Amino acid sequence: MAKLNIISKAEYTKNSIILVDSIKKISKKEVSKEDLEFIKKTFKKDDKFIDLSTYNNLKYIVIVDKENISTNLLEQVRIVGSKIASKSNVLKIKQININSIICKKEVVLALAEGIALSNYQFIKYFSDKKKKEHTLSTINIFSKNVNKKDIEKLSIIIDSVFFTRNLVNEPVSYLTAEKLSSEIKAVSKKAGFTIEVFNKKKIESLKMGGLLAVNKGSIDPPTFSILTWKPKNAKNKKPVVLVGKGVVFDTGGLSLKPTAGSMDEMKSDMAGAAAVAGTLKAIAEAKLPVYVIGLIPATDNRPGQNAYAPQDVITMFDGTTVEVLNTDAEGRMILADALAYAKKYKPELVVDLATLTGAAWAAIGQYAIVGMGNANEKKFSKLKKSGENVHERIVEFPFWEEYGELIKSDVADIKNIGGKVAGAITAGKFLEHFTDYPYIHLDIAGPAYTSVNDAYRPKNGTGVGVRLLFDYFDKF
Repeated sequence: MAKLNIISKAEYTKNSIILVDSIKKISKKEVSKEDLEFIKKTFKKDDKFIDLSTYNNLKYIVIVDKENISTNLLEQVRIVGSKIASKSNVLKIKQININSIICKKEVVLALAEGIALSNYQFIKYFSDKKKKEHTLSTINIFSKNVNKKDIEKLSIIIDSVFFTRNLVNEPVSYLTAEKLSSEIKAVSKKAGFTIEVFNKKKIESLKMGGLLAVNKGSIDPPTFSILTWKPKNAKNKKPVVLVGKGVVFDTGGLSLKPTAGSMDEMKSDMAGAAAVAGTLKAIAEAKLPVYVIGLIPATDNRPGQNAYAPQDVITMFDGTTVEVLNTDAEGRMILADALAYAKKYKPELVVDLATLTGAAWAAIGQYAIVGMGNANEKKFSKLKKSGENVHERIVEFPFWEEYGELIKSDVADIKNIGGKVAGAITAGKFLEHFTDYPYIHLDIAGPAYTSVNDAYRPKNGTGVGVRLLFDYFDKF
């Protein structure tokens, strides 16, 4: 991760990015006489991004209207940041300087965020990783509107996103359910939140039937992790509970994934769990005054051993009986036990994050998160606003009672799939059955893992959810 620094004096001569609200404010102080003449000759009114770089000196001018700071503009600035990061590493530059001329804090931080997030790499398994390492290691910031605390908070967010991405990018040959729990435990000591990990024996004693059923096909045991951040100055007496789907690899079980390539990205099926862990890390390190609990049920889903089968009837943690019609609908089985367990905390709100359905991805692609739930509009709108702020947008799907009719079973209380229509919603209605509190379900199947680079969201694990939830709790 590139280090973010505040500098007390602008640096225009070497590897500089100039943030300005009007091209008229650029002078010979910031650029050379030749560059200034070039700008005057070639600049067009709609230009917002001017590249003055040479083969050994990075130089950009970014023009931002200070009067019209929108969430969309900030996203465009982050995207500009990703271009700057890419060119910095192509030119083998180690340090860049962001110089703000009368630009608002939000703009400066968005540019730094875009650069820093784009500088991520997962190169652990390359034998020549030293050769592949990005050169960019320092981002200096000169701005009268940005202080040390702003930079510290942004650094925490970026590091937590990187932690989340790393977990998602690890293969199951390394990241079993037990290893996922131990990785979170290791980071909890530094961050300051507490963690309790239930082993298989404890999970059996609790009769978490959904988690145990999915785990029956695996030789590796499941875990159930409870992450807690409860500062003395917390604004909320009742916790907000985050629940993350922790399927460390999903074959589909006996309902083996049928289509070509459908198993190729399934190490990412624990992206919800990773996002919950990354969020707890971020809010604890930033010492946000909120009471938050994270619940992470974890296992892989395989067709071996004594794997659970279609037409099995499973008794869940809360006593609900579930007819299993598809073992590839396993995420909702392990989440259901966690959601039922969350009742013991009498939570103010419960939010789950899960790569749950292909239907969510098919509906809106990688561009947003599918959201639904029974929480009131005030609670939901605050979360959606945070999604807009960080461009991890939430598209709210209907959650009408009629969809609940689609998961009624002939042989048990409910069934684990609803049929051919509204798959993302019926999955949400299945989960809602296990709640008795304000609840929001976030299906991150689309944006959690990508097959191509998308600006500051790199190919593979994106870390989606961490920035969204941190913004939500930061404004709680």
